Amino acid sequence: MQFWSGTAFMDTRDALVVAPLLDEAGFDGIVCSDHMIYPRELSSPYPDSDTGKPGWAPETAWPDSWVLIGAMAAVTERLRFSNAVYVAPARPLVEVAKQVATAAVVSNGRVSLGVGVGWMREEFELMGQDFDTRGKRLDEMIPALRELWRGGWVSYTGQYYQVPEMMIEPHPPAPVPILCGGESEAALRRAARLCDGWVGYAYTLDRAARYAERLTTLRREYGRENEPFEILLALLDPPSPDLYKRAEDLGITAVMCAPWVGQSDGTPARFRESIARFAETIIAAVR
Repeated sequence: MQFWSGTAFMDTRDALVVAPLLDEAGFDGIVCSDHMIYPRELSSPYPDSDTGKPGWAPETAWPDSWVLIGAMAAVTERLRFSNAVYVAPARPLVEVAKQVATAAVVSNGRVSLGVGVGWMREEFELMGQDFDTRGKRLDEMIPALRELWRGGWVSYTGQYYQVPEMMIEPHPPAPVPILCGGESEAALRRAARLCDGWVGYAYTLDRAARYAERLTTLRREYGRENEPFEILLALLDPPSPDLYKRAEDLGITAVMCAPWVGQSDGTPARFRESIARFAETIIAAVR
C-alpha cells in the first residue's frame, strides 16, 4: 500500500513545507488539484452538489500544478507527484506535453499525470478549448501525449489533434504513467482501456470496493487484467492499519491522507508532528 497526501485547500507556500516532511516520513507521493479560475458568473453546475455550487470560496487558491510540482521536486528526493486531477482537455495538447515532460525531467522521473474531463465550461471557454468534446478529446490526448513524449522526431494525427513532425525537448526519462479520474461509466472505461490507473475521490471502504471491482471487470473486458494498474483514492473510514490492509486486499494500491487536518495550526512544527505520528502508527504498521 502506498500513502499519498494532497495540496488542495492548503496555503500555497505550505506545500513547500509539507513536501519534504512527507518525504522524510516515508510517504510515497503528493497530488495537486487543479482549477484555472473562479468566474464572477458561474453557470456550470458543480457535480454532486445539492445547490449546484462548489463548496469553496472564489478566493480559494489553486496554484498551477506543474509549477508547484517543480518546486516540490526541488526540495524532495524520493516523493512522487501526480494530480487529483488535472483538467488536461482544457489546455492545448502540446502545452500539456511540454509541462509534464519538463516536470518529469526535473524530478528525475517522479511524476505521473492524473487527468479528468472537468466540469466548468467557463474554464474551457477562457482557454479556447471546446467543452462539449472534452471527453472525446481526452481519449485522443492520452495516446497523443505518449507519442509526443518518446523523444526525437515525433508527430501525431488524429480527429482532434494534428501535430506535424517536430522535436519537443526535454522528453521524459521514462514513460510517464497516466491515470484517469472520474466516477462516470465513461471515465471508468477510459481508465481501464487507455490508462495506467484510476484516481478516485473520498469513499467508505465498501463504496471504494465497488469501484475497484468495476475497474477489474472493465480491464478484463479490454484484455488488460494482467497489466499493472494503480487505484488511488481517499477513505472516509477512521484510519487504522487494518483498514489499509483490507483496502490493499481489494486492489486499492494507494490512499490519500492528510494527517494534519484538524490537528495542525499550520506551523511547520505542527505539520511535522502530525505527519510523524501518522507515519509511526499507520504506515510503519502496514508495512
